[in-house]
Amino acid sequence: MIRSTAVLIAALSIGGVARVSAQESSPGPGTVEVTVIPAGATFFTSGNDRSSFGNYTLGGALTYNINRIVGVEGEVGGSFSALDKLQFGDLATSQKAPSTLTYSGNVVVSLPTHSSLVPYATGGVGGLTMFKEASLAINSDATFLTGNAGGGVKWYAPNGRWGLRGDYRFMATRSKDDAPAFFGQDTRYGHRVYGAVIINAIR
Repeated sequence: MIRSTAVLIAALSIGGVARVSAQESSPGPGTVEVTVIPAGATFFTSGNDRSSFGNYTLGGALTYNINRIVGVEGEVGGSFSALDKLQFGDLATSQKAPSTLTYSGNVVVSLPTHSSLVPYATGGVGGLTMFKEASLAINSDATFLTGNAGGGVKWYAPNGRWGLRGDYRFMATRSKDDAPAFFGQDTRYGHRVYGAVIINAIR
């Protein structure tokens, strides 16, 4: 009887350890996530006969998940263009678009699916710096206040250490009276999409 009881306790203990290990490595968000953005695109729409243009985008983000639902994220990204077809009203010209740097602080609200797929919504505020581009009469760097809202989906690998992320943002850039005529004297709107790799830095 004693031997049978001991065997039962040992079996339950091993099963409990196995379940804990499975939970620790289960797919899902970590407490701290690093997002590496190798590929994306940012497109600013035209307004009041201003130019529209799009740039290749890359960057990264650091997310602290307070719990499985709410997290806070700091994000930085750069947009670059070798040659773009700028649209000025009805006139299209081939011209290098200006490079930009964006940075923002966001709140991320995730759907607690308890699975490897996690949809989320996000929004925040930050800044956009447009770098000098003499050919467009942008004679010095210019910085603007921005806001963003959007969402996406994260997928986590079975080992819980890494994942993939697809993200969309609608962006608004506040106007400035002293901004270059090419960009910034009117409120401008843009769209950004990217694909990224997630690394769970802390589980």
